[in-house]
Amino acid sequence: MEMTVVIIGAGPAGMAAAATLAQAGLRPIVIDEGAAPGGQIFRRPQPELARSAGQLYGFDAARATAFNDAFAALGTAIDYRPRSQVWAVSEGRLYLASKDGASTQPWTHLIVAPGAMDRIMPLKGWTTPGVSSLGGAQISLKAEAAAIGRRVVFAGSGPLLYLVAYQYAKAGVSVGGVLETGRPFAQLSALPDLMSGGKAFARGLFYMAALRGRGIPLMTGVKLGEVLRKPDGQVSGVTYRWRGRERIAACDALAVGHGLKAETQIADLLGLDFVFNEVQRQWLPVTDEDGRSSVANIYLAGDGLSIRGSEIAEASGRLAAGALLRDIGRAAPLSADRDRLSIKKASAFRQALDRTFPFPVSDVAKLPDDVLVCRCEGVTAGTIRQTVAASSEVEINRIKAFCRVGMGRCQGRLCAAAASELVAAAAGTDLQSVGRMRGQAPIKPVLLADIVRSQS
Repeated sequence: MEMTVVIIGAGPAGMAAAATLAQAGLRPIVIDEGAAPGGQIFRRPQPELARSAGQLYGFDAARATAFNDAFAALGTAIDYRPRSQVWAVSEGRLYLASKDGASTQPWTHLIVAPGAMDRIMPLKGWTTPGVSSLGGAQISLKAEAAAIGRRVVFAGSGPLLYLVAYQYAKAGVSVGGVLETGRPFAQLSALPDLMSGGKAFARGLFYMAALRGRGIPLMTGVKLGEVLRKPDGQVSGVTYRWRGRERIAACDALAVGHGLKAETQIADLLGLDFVFNEVQRQWLPVTDEDGRSSVANIYLAGDGLSIRGSEIAEASGRLAAGALLRDIGRAAPLSADRDRLSIKKASAFRQALDRTFPFPVSDVAKLPDDVLVCRCEGVTAGTIRQTVAASSEVEINRIKAFCRVGMGRCQGRLCAAAASELVAAAAGTDLQSVGRMRGQAPIKPVLLADIVRSQS
């Protein structure tokens, strides 16, 4: 059988893998949901909305330019397929939906690099028109040159919170405040590991200083309350508790997010082994140091393997491609030792970031019963607690079967993290005991006609 190498994802990890394979004489197929390669960090605007690299990518402008130049240089050395969505997988076959309709793609070797998505803590009213994830707010600004509102409040935790708030402020949007649920730098013991991040740590400090320099309030240790609405149903503000007082941040748009979580649905459908990561509070695919999975000829890279940032994603993409080359008897790139060392050196910094900006577990556990957790199926926090009490079940897929949490269009991609934390709190157990919500096809919404055509 002819060898067919397919890469899922065209962010820093996927494209680094593609370039490595192309240099070795292979012509990989690259499946990309986007209209152009780059992933979230190097996302490109529509041609008519083009801006300079400095305006779009800030400190990453040089890397973005180099990325785009490298892609252009590849030319026909790769088979790049934009606007193509993987909605199901099976042994040796991918099921795709694109602007041209449904199709299937055979593969003999697969590199999975789907990236990450926002981790959301639900709060009362979070489905109100005008509320966006941090990633969604960033996409709107980068790709569409449009803000999500005239006065935007940013709430949640993590480095992305400050980056997107800064990008909005720099673009001239009125930023009503940054509400951080964590307490960055409260633990001085984490400071040495944070400082080991070098430029990345310095950039974070710059974003914070720049926001304060513009007079934008930055509040830490916040307890988020409720999204307030105007008579027309749109956002008018968000309540929060800070330093013992109830307050309101007025806005017409709210961006929320508590860090990122790896996209693991494809890895799940492929039947790969997973292990629980206590720091990231997520089940992640098991790999060796070069990205080999528990199943032969399947490799993982980038944030879809573990949240470690775009530079580490590139290194992991090269390592995964190198592992594939060695496994088929080809010469591997000489950068492997350097890439492994880079990943090892970055480990302390990444773990310190996760400890500094933790998911607000206690806040999720205390969510009021009427807060919507699974927006697709209309499942509230109270329903999840009642299901745990009535069934005496702890495993998340059993809870899913009883109350339908995670059965909707997003297949739990948005709600599984919070739902699992709620189950653990209600049952008085640890998150690992709750297990992970199993993936189901289609992992993302797809037309029924495309599903039918793919089976014919």
